[in-house]
Amino acid sequence: MGMTATTAMAALPLRLSAQSNATIRWWSPQGAPAQVAAYKTQIANFQALHPEITVIFETTSDEGYAPQLAAAFSSGEVPDVVTHLPSFAIQSYYANGLVEPFNDVIDAIGADDFYDGANDVFRTADGNFCGTGIGNSAANMMWLRKDLMEKTGIDKAPETWDEMRAAMAAMQTGGIYGAPLPYGSNSMTSLIFIGFIHQAGGQVFTPDLKVAIDNEGTRNALEFYREMREYCPPGATNYSWGESLTGFVSGATATGIYTGRVLANVRDQNPSIADHVTCVTYPRISKDVAPWTFNDFPSVFIPAQSKNKDAAKMFAAFLFDPEGYIQQLHAAPGHVLPVLKSINENPMYQNNDIIQKYAAEVDLMAGAAAGGFNLGYESADHVSNDKAGEIIGSNVIADLVQKVVLNGDNIDEALGAASATIEGIMQG
Repeated sequence: MGMTATTAMAALPLRLSAQSNATIRWWSPQGAPAQVAAYKTQIANFQALHPEITVIFETTSDEGYAPQLAAAFSSGEVPDVVTHLPSFAIQSYYANGLVEPFNDVIDAIGADDFYDGANDVFRTADGNFCGTGIGNSAANMMWLRKDLMEKTGIDKAPETWDEMRAAMAAMQTGGIYGAPLPYGSNSMTSLIFIGFIHQAGGQVFTPDLKVAIDNEGTRNALEFYREMREYCPPGATNYSWGESLTGFVSGATATGIYTGRVLANVRDQNPSIADHVTCVTYPRISKDVAPWTFNDFPSVFIPAQSKNKDAAKMFAAFLFDPEGYIQQLHAAPGHVLPVLKSINENPMYQNNDIIQKYAAEVDLMAGAAAGGFNLGYESADHVSNDKAGEIIGSNVIADLVQKVVLNGDNIDEALGAASATIEGIMQG
């Protein structure tokens, strides 16, 4: 085990003794087999150092974590450590008194080892940190098939929406659709469409958090999203993360929109296209608009109602011990990217077939994620929005997409209703 674990264990002001037995429950929505294998390594290594503590891992889901946690908070039977939830959800929970400050855990891990600004998104209104990142993600990269581009005479990746529309029209042939964009009433549609708003030069809130979704950028994004529907599979009406990912990996679509999990899934499920996939930042309305990468800042935090906070803090810090942390990152290389400089430079991390084969793509995602944003942190000028999780959970933005794009509702009325709903959440 590495120095990270030893340092972290020594740095925390713990009150546990060998006689103080504790059982801590660890929740995460990330439960792919390779990830669970890494979690077992982390648990086994931690319990070898602390046999008085038992760690139990339990899986939630990307779409279902909100009601599961709501029930846990209501009953008081909370998990002790939660990982891989987006930062904006943690901010919402913290603002409601449901999350323990994480400052001492960050110090134990080594605050200087984090990339510059990595914890800014977790800084709360009272000056504390509500958690930290278990990794970075670039969730709205455009994935491309170089073989299909060459076959259809597309000589460069699209940078603008006009170029994207032309590429989709060219590559949608022979039963292959252009893109697996989501149109369902779910979090993926909301989160991806927020990216489209910013890629059109718009925003959901002003930097001081006044509701501003009714703007030219949003209107242009809605119109473009409507135009893109004909280039997506019929089932996209109900797409969420899993369906969208499978659409590209299976070869059903010429492009994809997802994190670097695409790389491991292509290797394992469709290796015939492995030499032909690459990624770029998602196109925007024009080159005058800067790229906007959605980073949900997958997190680690401790519920305030935990009955085993000291043990939970020990384990949360131990999650960054090199052996287990690197195995966890390697479970889906490029999907969750390291937040610690020492890990990125560690030869164990670099010694991975996907990271080596797709070095340019991984570097691009790392850079895009480091400068990424989400609804809780729309830009460097925005103050943190602790209502972002509630807004995403309400599906108000996904419903706006469905009303205008799928149902043909009046855009003024739909935007007015969405603005009013968001304003109600902000005032609630």
